[in-house]
Amino acid sequence: MKNFGLTVLTAIIGGAIAIGGYKIFEKNVNPMSFEDQQKVYFASNHLPPVMASSTGDLDFTEAAAIVTPAVVYIRTTYAAADNGQQDQMEQMFGQMFGQRMRPQGPQRASGSGVIISPDGYIVTNNHVVDKADKIEITTNDKHTYLAKVIGTDPNTDLALIKINATNLPIVKLGNSDNARVGEWVLAVGNPFNLTSTVTAGIISAKGRQIGIIGSENNDDSGDASPFGNMRRQQQQTAPIANKAIESFIQTDAAINPGNSGGALVNTKGELIGINAAIASQTGSYEGYGFAIPVNLAKKVLNDIQKYGTVKRAFVGVSFRELNPDLAQELKIDANTNGLYVDQLVEGGGAEQAGIKQGDIITKVNGKTITESSDLQETVGRLTPGDKINLTVLRGGSEKNYEVTLKGESAPKALVSTKTAEEIYNKLGASFQPLSASQKAKFGVKSGVVVTQVRAGKMFDELGIETGSVITSINYVAVNSSADIDGAIAKTKDGNLRISGIDPQGGTFNNVYGGIAVK
Repeated sequence: MKNFGLTVLTAIIGGAIAIGGYKIFEKNVNPMSFEDQQKVYFASNHLPPVMASSTGDLDFTEAAAIVTPAVVYIRTTYAAADNGQQDQMEQMFGQMFGQRMRPQGPQRASGSGVIISPDGYIVTNNHVVDKADKIEITTNDKHTYLAKVIGTDPNTDLALIKINATNLPIVKLGNSDNARVGEWVLAVGNPFNLTSTVTAGIISAKGRQIGIIGSENNDDSGDASPFGNMRRQQQQTAPIANKAIESFIQTDAAINPGNSGGALVNTKGELIGINAAIASQTGSYEGYGFAIPVNLAKKVLNDIQKYGTVKRAFVGVSFRELNPDLAQELKIDANTNGLYVDQLVEGGGAEQAGIKQGDIITKVNGKTITESSDLQETVGRLTPGDKINLTVLRGGSEKNYEVTLKGESAPKALVSTKTAEEIYNKLGASFQPLSASQKAKFGVKSGVVVTQVRAGKMFDELGIETGSVITSINYVAVNSSADIDGAIAKTKDGNLRISGIDPQGGTFNNVYGGIAVK
């Protein structure tokens, strides 16, 4: 009995220390990573024991009960599009001839999201919130919030959004590397507006590259997702510039329109993927669903939270995935697997390490490469300055090269009555507080730097570039996203006034009209 009491006391003290440490780090300039926040959370909120493994008698009730409270329903609203004279004719004569008329006024779509921190950070797909003017979140307990976009990454189809709430239930981040083909998984989301739906299946494959991210050939009916006909790229070529990173977990758990951004979890209730797409001829479930691995998502989400954008690393090569036809064309042994190096970035990491055009990359960090996604996902988790080991085949023999990954040569804008949250989303930008060196460079005492500009939104229309410094909004000095929220709330006459310094050192004072905060 004495030992039991000592154990309980130790647990209470440990939990108190963890919570106290969390409160200390909350005030730190550099936010805790989502993994660290989760360690603190689960130090005091232990998961129940797993009732069944992926073999033997199956019982998914515990995993479903753990995950469902932290999966949210997302409703997005978009401004009505001006489709020109053809749409006017359709409006005038559509009903007369029995045509299906396009809906008039603001357009709506839906999807899912997963709460990953108690203070309201939610992961979803980029395509769920892209270009949305209003993002409405409904939690499993039927509370409704307006969300703002913290940042997006079209290259992985991920987005980080936030609601103003505390003490929220969260899903534990798992390890997608440990997920195995044949393992039981659950998909949790809101298909066809049926909220909190749980379906079960297995992992059918890993590392799938399906050519869906960035595709313009998707049938987006029912929600804002790439559901419908999906066409695989005919030639797996990775250009030197920014490229979609695809290394999907394939599952036969039922996924349908509305599941986009929802959770794929293992039988322990741990998040291993973010549901993103299906392969279908009808736009509905036909047995093939795809989720973004959570290990890739962790890096993207932490970068967005810390920097407002993703610090993407590059090997500095353009390559083609070897297959028998390409091997015959290049006069290479048909049994050779790997990535054929087509081109090198001048001064890039691969060139500096000694890799040459015509080399065949066969391994990354000692792991054999069979598909381009094997390399892309590995690099996608890393940051400029990190090192990887590449094994290349040259002249019939293999050699190892240590490659230091490089970042982009220069920052570029991505060409990928309202509330304050709506206007924040309408800005179409992400921000980061100025560093001491940036303050000195621009000669200011405060301000935020623009780390991302989303195409078609206010900042893009005003010509405010990535790298610009915003010093005030509505004559209120801004030093953080919270300051921006407060400044937006002072919009009274329908005009938003934005002052700052462009990357070349010139000043600007822009006025954007036609908005108001109620």
